Amino acid sequence: MTRVSTNGGYAAILNNLLAAQQRQFETGLHVSAQKVGTDLKAYGRDAQVLTAMQSVNNRLTAYADQNAQIANRLEIQNLGLERAATAADDARKAIANALASDSAVGFMTEIRGQFANAIGALNTQYAGKYVFAGGQVDTAPNSATRLEDLTLTPTAVQDSFRNDEYIDKVRVDETTTLQIGQLASDIGTSMLNAFRDLQAFQEGANGPFSGKLTAAQRTFLQGQVAVWDTVHKGLVTAGATNGTLQTQLEAVDERIAARQTTIGGILIDVQQSSEQDLARAATALTQAQQAVQASSQVFITLRNVSLLNFLQ
Repeated sequence: MTRVSTNGGYAAILNNLLAAQQRQFETGLHVSAQKVGTDLKAYGRDAQVLTAMQSVNNRLTAYADQNAQIANRLEIQNLGLERAATAADDARKAIANALASDSAVGFMTEIRGQFANAIGALNTQYAGKYVFAGGQVDTAPNSATRLEDLTLTPTAVQDSFRNDEYIDKVRVDETTTLQIGQLASDIGTSMLNAFRDLQAFQEGANGPFSGKLTAAQRTFLQGQVAVWDTVHKGLVTAGATNGTLQTQLEAVDERIAARQTTIGGILIDVQQSSEQDLARAATALTQAQQAVQASSQVFITLRNVSLLNFLQ
């Protein structure tokens, strides 16, 4: 014999109401988000594809974030190389102007100014690190502070460089590694040697440079024009190498962006409901809402009914 009670009726109807509300909630999420579910279990056999695509996308995002930092560094290196090239070109112009005017008035002052610019370029920093220092990023790659420092010993130019031989290489995607580093000693030795020669002549028997040029000074400076042309071309070449790296990095970033767009499309396709189209999902939502309304109505009706009414 089935036992009938008011409490038992309440419990049964309440369970039905709660279940109907849960179905309405889940179906509403499905319709509003247009997704199968919120976790991998809801995707069944597509879960493996979804996990793999998300993993690849995360890896590509990491490369993109890293490459943004590399791009900034390459831009700072470009500015340093441009500054060095400009210093060399301006030194050559100072020599040409002295020859054209047959006067050395102010000549060494201009050369000292360009020397300071050159050292500043070699000691360029990015994020507090010296970009031309190799692995010694916390140490200025060149220690010279005055033109006179270059003539203290026969090896003064060589000894002024503090960088090591490490050249930074970075993997910018799964298949591409770029050598992004350049060394101060590689890009600056010929330039500092040219500065040293000017200072050595200034300190020598045919110096100093002041007033009208002597025959010896004119002959020396005429030879220096070609020297500084070569120095300038070398620095321009270093800048071009850096520019090539920037172009390569931009191409890599474009490939990464294209792949992320493709993967994003795949993720959307997987996440879109594959078992139900929107029409069926809307129908299911309507049915769930009706079930909630029906359960609610029964609950309200039962609330006003007692077995005592039937026993009287």
